[in-house]
Amino acid sequence: MHSRRRIVAAAAAVLLAPMIAVPVVGSAASAKPLGSSIAVDWQRTANRTIYTEAGSAPPLGALYLAFTSLAVHDAATKAQRHGMHAAAAAVATAAHDVLVEYFPASGAALDTDLANSLARVRDGAKQDAGVAIGAAAADRMIASRVDDGRFDPAYVYSKPPAPGVWQPALGGAMALPWLGYVDPVVHIRPVFLDGPDPITSAAYARDYDEVRAVGEVGSTTRTSDQTAIAQFFANNPMVMYRTAVCDLLAAEPLGLLPTTRLFARIDAAVVTSFIASWRLKYEIGYWRPFQAIAGADTDDNSATTPQDNWVPLVTNPAYADYTSGHANATSPFAQVLRRTLGDDTGLVLRAGPITRSYATLTALEHDALNARIWGGLHFRDAMDDGYYLGHTTADRVMAAVH
Repeated sequence: MHSRRRIVAAAAAVLLAPMIAVPVVGSAASAKPLGSSIAVDWQRTANRTIYTEAGSAPPLGALYLAFTSLAVHDAATKAQRHGMHAAAAAVATAAHDVLVEYFPASGAALDTDLANSLARVRDGAKQDAGVAIGAAAADRMIASRVDDGRFDPAYVYSKPPAPGVWQPALGGAMALPWLGYVDPVVHIRPVFLDGPDPITSAAYARDYDEVRAVGEVGSTTRTSDQTAIAQFFANNPMVMYRTAVCDLLAAEPLGLLPTTRLFARIDAAVVTSFIASWRLKYEIGYWRPFQAIAGADTDDNSATTPQDNWVPLVTNPAYADYTSGHANATSPFAQVLRRTLGDDTGLVLRAGPITRSYATLTALEHDALNARIWGGLHFRDAMDDGYYLGHTTADRVMAAVH
């Protein structure tokens, strides 16, 4: 267990060190609200810890982002009556303690981050109160997730081969098969979906023909811009979206509670969508386009034409088609942000040196949805139903998380 007393002492050292710049009254740094600034900083830290340092898969990382953001919002809500300095200390401590619990290898970096945050809190009594509140919020979250079903070995995907059934690569396995059965982070009414199109249906044949033509690595139907979009959105969307929102809120700050509430709602909606989707992937196990195209002569659908040696533009992950995991990352995020700040919220997404700017969330969703078809990863039905799942889940989470 990391010593909070040691970290607070380190914060004091940061304040006293002559070579370290700290915010002063009248500086550009002090123009940004203390609490919301620290809250955004810790969202960047969570991104770094979970995805850059730990290398978590997007759906797995979504769980830990939700643990962190919900604990932070709990801390901010309880600390606000003690003033902004206490609330800022509470936010930093809650985020630090949750992340250290699940990512102990990042402990030293997180300790430094916390010391830097606490160094910005000038009132010692308020800092102490905030640290205690943040630590308690983290402890509540951590205790609530004991035996929550993460990494449960009982779930092993083993559907027998058949037309329409997804199969892992030879010698491989389904990624995160337990995710659909993990305890929820927030309790909402489940979203009902009608399931994937039967492989004998006309709707399936339409989706089949679309992805077969546009999703192949050597497609002559897909435009160069569509290719670029498909490849861009093959990067981790969780990292891109969170970074973009942090950049937005750094430039145009919200208050502390609106900031912590926004991230808590986004993360709760995203991970709730992932949980629902992974249960469908595990229980239905609907095949992906590359398997469908290879096995079209077995689907009993006269409207589908087999194509030998069909290879998708983007490498497929180790789980089934329905519903789209990428849709679970994108649509709840966009819906919470849309309902909070408006559809005309502009975001700049970055993947390495490449950037794409979106003036509206609808435009971002359009590209993100179609990217998975242009990349040969999904049938359109898996995308459309995934977006319905994400939007509806977001609406219900927003009503539950205050």
